[in-house]
Amino acid sequence: MKRKKKMAHRLGGFGSGVSLGGKVSQYRDKQTIYHQGAPAYTLFYIQAGGVRLTTRTKHQPSAVTAILGVGDLFGELCLAGYPLRVSTAVALTASSIRTVRKKDMLLMLRTKNNKTSNALVAYLLSSIQKYKDHVSELLTSSAEQRLARVLLRLAHLDTSGPPVVEIPVLSHQVLAEMVGTTRPRVNFFMNRFRKQGLIEYDGGLEVHQKLRKVLRKR
Repeated sequence: MKRKKKMAHRLGGFGSGVSLGGKVSQYRDKQTIYHQGAPAYTLFYIQAGGVRLTTRTKHQPSAVTAILGVGDLFGELCLAGYPLRVSTAVALTASSIRTVRKKDMLLMLRTKNNKTSNALVAYLLSSIQKYKDHVSELLTSSAEQRLARVLLRLAHLDTSGPPVVEIPVLSHQVLAEMVGTTRPRVNFFMNRFRKQGLIEYDGGLEVHQKLRKVLRKR
């Protein structure tokens, strides 16, 4: 009997996102949501689908800085006073994304004893910690361990969760940019993970919780 697949699903503290207000828009696969350098007056909440963030610096190719899924916010740097987008956001798949005006979110944050504002602060603090952890991983972990962490994070299995979660298939080039290595190395590791039964390809990409054992390697 074919095993029922489970999709990665995280709603943070915002539920369906209705409490954030704003407007929900539909985006096609690979449709650009905003470009780096564009004015930043809004932030976004992913209700369905996924988003890739890339950043380009002068004389350097674009680098993938984040792959986001259901329950994630992006564009939130506008709340800290950044007038322009620091990255380009593109839909990974057909996606439903809620757009919230900066001024409305700031008003919500100033409201005391507001569950949504408390959830937002907790989310932002968690994002800062994850960024610090990512920088530490780049300095101390092997490319294989970094790839394992990326896959577990995309499946939201980096802390706990179901035994198997299916995530959208990403190109090995995108994974390489996230991990900080080459596409051939990612291809090598992905094939090894599959042979060890840690991941599976069957339409989508299935990530197994037991992939965490790769992180225990020294």
